Amino acid sequence: MTQTLIASEKKQFLIGFDRPFCVIGERINPTGRKKLAAEMQAGNFETVIRDALAQVEAGANVLDVNAGVTAVNPNETEPPLLKQTIEIVQSVTDVPLCIDSSVTAALKVALETAKGRPLVNSVTGEEEKLEAILPLVAKYNVPVVAISNDESGISEDPDVRFEVAKKIVQRAADHGIKPEDVVVDPLVMPIGAMGTAGQQVFRLVRRLREELKVNTTCGASNIAFGMPNRRVLTGYFLAMAASHGMTSAIMNPLHDEDMHAILAANVLNGTDRNCRVWTNKFREMSTPSAVSQSAGDGSTGASGEDVEARRRAREERRRRRG
Repeated sequence: MTQTLIASEKKQFLIGFDRPFCVIGERINPTGRKKLAAEMQAGNFETVIRDALAQVEAGANVLDVNAGVTAVNPNETEPPLLKQTIEIVQSVTDVPLCIDSSVTAALKVALETAKGRPLVNSVTGEEEKLEAILPLVAKYNVPVVAISNDESGISEDPDVRFEVAKKIVQRAADHGIKPEDVVVDPLVMPIGAMGTAGQQVFRLVRRLREELKVNTTCGASNIAFGMPNRRVLTGYFLAMAASHGMTSAIMNPLHDEDMHAILAANVLNGTDRNCRVWTNKFREMSTPSAVSQSAGDGSTGASGEDVEARRRAREERRRRRG
């Protein structure tokens, strides 16, 4: 059975077909977050630390770390900033990391800095990227995310994307990288722009699992880009993707809709043994009401204190989401 080992200095996580879904926290990424980018450039890592801790508390198994704050001369600016960011994240949490960069020099420095066995995000089917990144992956004996696009761009044809993934897996093997250390991203298209996007991903994930024997991941929020009520749509997508064999996703663990979908998928797929995780989490949420009713005080709901506590918890979650 295919299993991909990701590890920090003290903890490890196995991504696998018969394992609980791997939640890769996406928030330590300045892309599209101008305030965070400015803070990181100025040497202020308060938000990075806050996001790292909040994501782990919310259930992230792995933290994605990206330091791409500018497109201006990234070969010089990104390596030292990524190194510093990794060091800071490792100082406040011990979960495994996913090193997220398209700059080869930054990946090299990050691999020298990260403890344990991080996941590299990512390599594509472009010849230049294959030749630059696969030797690094082999040298440091780490797993890598393989994104299913090449010099021709992102194909709308899922069969073409499968062939790109197959090419990357084969080229990785030439460097001694086993299939279990290649986690394929089949590329999720926005459902608002392509009505078959969900069906394509589900079919691709099945093929990747059955034919290439590889684990899979994706940028989960892409599916609902531009859509109303996108958090709910993303949550349903995650649950369905897991039911078709997807084993991980880069996602926001601070969104309850997404995390509840993952926890439910683990129960229904049989990877939450005896429903222990689900029961432990949601029994606590239902306890105040049950206690109130059993006390014989005529109440049919939570007490005023319970309601206030839940309100404060909701406000705290909103604050963390930024």
